[in-house]
Amino acid sequence: MSPDSVIYLDHNATTPLLPEVVDAMLPFLRSHFGNPSSGHVFGARAREAVARARGQVAELLGCDEDEVLFTSGGTEANNLAIRGVAERHERPGAIVTTVIEHPATERPCAWLERQGWQVTRVGVDAGGRARLDQARAAIAGGAVLVTVMHSNNETGALQPIAELAQLAHETGALMHTDAAQSLGKVAVRVRELDVDLLSIAGHKLYAPKGIGALYVKRGTPLAPVLLGAGHERGLRPGTENVAGIVGLGAACLAAAGDLATTAAQIEGLRDLLWEKLSSAVPGLAVNGHPQLRLPNTLNVRFPKVLGSAVLAGAPEVAASTGSACHEGHESASAVIVAMGVPADAAIGSVRLTLGRSTTEDEVTRAAAALSAAWRRAAGE
Repeated sequence: MSPDSVIYLDHNATTPLLPEVVDAMLPFLRSHFGNPSSGHVFGARAREAVARARGQVAELLGCDEDEVLFTSGGTEANNLAIRGVAERHERPGAIVTTVIEHPATERPCAWLERQGWQVTRVGVDAGGRARLDQARAAIAGGAVLVTVMHSNNETGALQPIAELAQLAHETGALMHTDAAQSLGKVAVRVRELDVDLLSIAGHKLYAPKGIGALYVKRGTPLAPVLLGAGHERGLRPGTENVAGIVGLGAACLAAAGDLATTAAQIEGLRDLLWEKLSSAVPGLAVNGHPQLRLPNTLNVRFPKVLGSAVLAGAPEVAASTGSACHEGHESASAVIVAMGVPADAAIGSVRLTLGRSTTEDEVTRAAAALSAAWRRAAGE
């Protein structure tokens, strides 16, 4: 099946480049090839472009330009935040996180755990949101760092970041959030959240893959994870990916210009998709909080079938399940199970995530294809 005929509902996995992002990048892929560290005119042009993009990212986040560090993506930003804080401590301390984190957060935490750090993983409620009672008790035990994602990539559930930041700061801990899935979909303002560190990934908001950023609140103690020259205030060495940085800046500029309007439009289409699916599939259920979630995300449980079987039966829809497959055996998503959903029900989950280009016609066709696939798989 040609990709042009497939309805793309996997925007939480990655997004296409916006036309204005491509236009902004092209000169830096063709003629403006200078190294930003060079003293001549070619370097100056690249340096100015990086500075302009830094300002565009800072504007969307609501921070100062010198608090934005460019990285190769969200994974590196998370590693720099988590391991960079740990590196500033002479002996292992305590970290508080959750059971639903992306591997880009969970694996650095697990690595530190093997180095002697104490890692407490807070549970979530039935809506997929971090349990503040558990977090309060864990943080009170003397945490160095609290790291919790801003929104979950599978369910879209928005996490209580401002509340967690307050708990962290009351005990002297630092607060980090991975906002890769949220930026460009909902307002993410670092001063309002009161976080010390915040990670973003370009390819989640219509910028290229291989570019990201880390917000570092001025005065936050952080050590580099990579060693090299003095780029990015000495915290992220390596010659800057100028074209990617320019693309990220352009994407942030676009998001800042129409965030509320676009979010409302996409949320309306998401709710229409739910309305059409739920009317055609008896027993269909939503995974995640009914209100406090990303406006583009609809994670549903199809009854009596595997989610992968539904998607296999609807090749005209590009989406994902979030479940794992090991040597031919499919297991339920750990995120869904952590919310209290039985594994045999959770395995019927499908994540449908809409984007800027999604249309009402696509929603209607996707709902028809998925419900027909469910009926075939369930023998209805």
